[in-house]
Order: sequence, then structure tokens, then C-alpha cells
Amino acid sequence: MTTFRTITIDGLDIFYREAGSRENPTILLLHGFPTSSHMFRNLIPALADRFHLVAPDYPGFGNSSMPTVDEFDYTFDHLAQIVEKFITALDLKKYSLYVMDYGAPVGYRIATKYPEQVQALIVQNGNAYEEGLREFTEPMKTYWQDPSSENAKKLRDFLTLEGTKWQYTNGARNLVAISPDTWNMDQLFLDRPGNAEIQMALFYDYRTNPQLYPQWQEYFRKHQPPTLIVWGKNDDIFPAEGAYPYQRDLKDIEFHLLDTGHFALEEDGDAIANYISQFITSRLQPISA
Repeated sequence: MTTFRTITIDGLDIFYREAGSRENPTILLLHGFPTSSHMFRNLIPALADRFHLVAPDYPGFGNSSMPTVDEFDYTFDHLAQIVEKFITALDLKKYSLYVMDYGAPVGYRIATKYPEQVQALIVQNGNAYEEGLREFTEPMKTYWQDPSSENAKKLRDFLTLEGTKWQYTNGARNLVAISPDTWNMDQLFLDRPGNAEIQMALFYDYRTNPQLYPQWQEYFRKHQPPTLIVWGKNDDIFPAEGAYPYQRDLKDIEFHLLDTGHFALEEDGDAIANYISQFITSRLQPISA
């Protein structure tokens, strides 16, 4: 059974989903933009018989607290600090990290700081290489150089229902398999007063992530976490060009490009669950089957 809990971290209510026995290996699931732990709603029960799964919502996302930009510094450093304190509060000593989209810069900040805690990586459209920053990120790069209202408008357009729906449908091979509940729910959270300013702050702070790519790649090379790549190859946001370079730095890597888009779990959740179960089981033997 998936449980829905809230814990207080630095005065904020951090919502999280949890399932599975703590006696089994833990998988910490870190969501992307513009979604929340809701993206793992089907994956969690698919794996809960063999693993302990925990999926938090970041501040400003999903069911967690949403302080304004004046009340909370919305940076990836700060989100990582909150998740780090969340890990401590839940007493997660060791875990595998599932990173997707924003989950990659959050998770890799934590992994580089606490490499001994991370038992394996599961990477689903989570970028750590310059090769993965292509045409889609050009308006964002322009905004980093000049955060003018004109440059901001191109990014604000991405916060609309049309932009949110596009993230789910672009690159999908079978549109009737993608539930409209996904983008409609995400949009409800995006449309809250003040949330657009939160997302713009994170768009601007994203410039700090490529600066850390060499550090993350050094972590891969030095610590060699067993890594499973399950990547939607039709993704225009983080295209497959960003998946291949992981093979340069990691020795124990299993690599799957899936015929789907950015939110690969929507079409290929069953396949991803099977890959995870086989991969983690082969590296970390669960106590119960």
C-alpha cells in the first residue's frame, strides 16, 4: 500500500509517498518539472513488493509547502538541501537514486556530497552532460545571459496548459495512452498564485547546473555507482544525446533507450519497473521477494 505522508523540514511541510518494507533496499524517487511525486504513482506499487520506495515533493511543487520567492530561496542548491534534510529525517542510510529532469541536479548534488549513501543510480531523462543541452535550452540560455521581461516571456509561455501538455505528448508513440490527468493536475499546481515566479526563479538558477557537470562526472568516474539508464529517446527537452555520455564515465551501466518522450513512465512504466527490479536485484539482493 502506498501511504501519503507529510514531514516538517525547516518549517515547511514536505509531502511524500512511501511504500514497501524498510527491510528491503530503498529507492529514493526524485521528480522533474513541472510535476511532483505524482509521476511515480504507478511505479511505486509496481515495485513495493521488493523495495522500499520514497518520493518527496520539492517545495513549490505538488502537495508540499509553497512559500513565495520572497520567503524561500528557490535554487537547486536549496532544493537539494531540503531533500538532504528529508533523507536524514527519514533515517535513510543507503538508497538508490531515481533521477528525472530536475531530479538529476537535485540528486547529483546530494550524491557528490554523500557518495557512500548512494547504492545505485536510475537515470530517466536526467541530464549531466553538455551534449544533452540542445535546441530546447537555447531560450533558457538566452535568459541566463539577459533575464529581461522579453526573454522571460518565452519561458513563461512554457508554464501554460499548452506547454505542460506538450511535455507529456511530445515524442509519445501512442497519444491515447497518455492520461490528460497528468498535465491537468500539474497545471493546477502551476496556476497557483505566485507559482510562476517560483518556476522562473528555478529556470534562471538552472544556469548553475551545467557548471557542476564536471563535478558530477568526476563523481561517476571515482565512485562508479551501478547505473541503469531508462531514457525516452524521443524527448526534445533532454534528448538521447544526453544519455550516451554516461557510458564514457561509468563501467557498470545498463543502457535502454525507450521509444517514448520526456515522461517515459507514462508509456513505458511497466518496462521501466521490470528493468529496475532486475537491475537493483542483481546488485543489491532484497531481503524478501
